[in-house]
Amino acid sequence: MLQLPDFIQKQIIIVEPRVGSGISDLKFKNENVVLYRDGKIVNQVSIHKVFGIFLIGEMTITSVLIKKVKKAGVSIFMLNSRYEEYASICSQAEGNYILRNHQYHFSDELNFAKNIVKNKAYNQLALLQEEYPAKFKKQSRISAYKEVISKVDAATSLNQLLGIEGSLSKSFFKQYFKEMKWYKRMPRSKIDSMNVLMDIGYNLLFNFTDSLLRLHGFDTYKGIYHQLFFQRKSLSCDIMEPFRCVIDGAILKAFHLGQIDEKDFLFSKGQYFLSFEQSRKYMKIFLDALMDNKEEIFAYVKEFYFCMLNQKGDYPFYKFK
Repeated sequence: MLQLPDFIQKQIIIVEPRVGSGISDLKFKNENVVLYRDGKIVNQVSIHKVFGIFLIGEMTITSVLIKKVKKAGVSIFMLNSRYEEYASICSQAEGNYILRNHQYHFSDELNFAKNIVKNKAYNQLALLQEEYPAKFKKQSRISAYKEVISKVDAATSLNQLLGIEGSLSKSFFKQYFKEMKWYKRMPRSKIDSMNVLMDIGYNLLFNFTDSLLRLHGFDTYKGIYHQLFFQRKSLSCDIMEPFRCVIDGAILKAFHLGQIDEKDFLFSKGQYFLSFEQSRKYMKIFLDALMDNKEEIFAYVKEFYFCMLNQKGDYPFYKFK
């Protein structure tokens, strides 16, 4: 199983074919993942330093590369030009039947779900306090969190908890992104540039989390807070919730630094999207934020793994830096 000292050295690779640059091929050669364009090597990296590869757009990969990345514990995600995943090749510990048996018979769903919602709310309040220190002083933040805990602890069902979480997130977005003329969150609708950026950032976070869970042997379709739903990796949805703050914080920071330009976004058929050339800038913003917190995400998944394996209710809690 992958350990933290080894994981710290890992990196995520994003590969995009450039317009007019010829045919792109990804191959394996001399223990390296190698990118070719028109038969010439343009970049390469040791397979032992890679955790995940995101392939965006059209390119070819070899069967040898697929075999080697699975053996090395590297996941490959294939995304279209709008950064929507259409296929993946993931390394996973499918044979961990003891863990999966515990996962399938887990009986503390409501308490685990409450911990997820509390953790997410804690980090949302941390972001608000960082951005608006005068309004969210330490004492007022503590009071606000105590109020959240009171509401969450009073919930008697997962559906009731979903309603509480939705209300908290709606309030958070409205306050945190008010400088960016916030409208509302509508996943995959791409009604404005904000929703486009969130879709990209959250998708990166989701795939990163899913890869870690599968490496530990989890069935990521069997969720706890997010219940079973056809073709949805509900457990990955669960575990990413406390870390959404990483993407939210990266968006507002980029806005303050003047990195977000509305001219980068195109509009067609009622939806906004990024041009091919401009998209790299935003992918790098989210990837940098993710890598800054990769150790914490890894530690959270590892702690969750032992909680599930040992059937103990002392669940992990991530505090945003």
